[in-house]
Amino acid sequence: MGEIVNLRMARKRKARAQDEKAAGENRLLHGRSKAERSVTKSENQRAEAAHEAHRRERPEPGEDR
Repeated sequence: MGEIVNLRMARKRKARAQDEKAAGENRLLHGRSKAERSVTKSENQRAEAAHEAHRRERPEPGEDR
């Protein structure tokens, strides 16, 4: 005779494995470490500051452009 298998637990185990596989694929596609995000953020801030520093006329408060 074979081993007794609880089908409910087997289905849940299979679903967890599929979810973990999908999560791993998403981490590869979309995931970035906190360090990478902070580097990108600081680079964007630095570029924005350099761009604003070269503005010819500074807009007055309350003025759009």
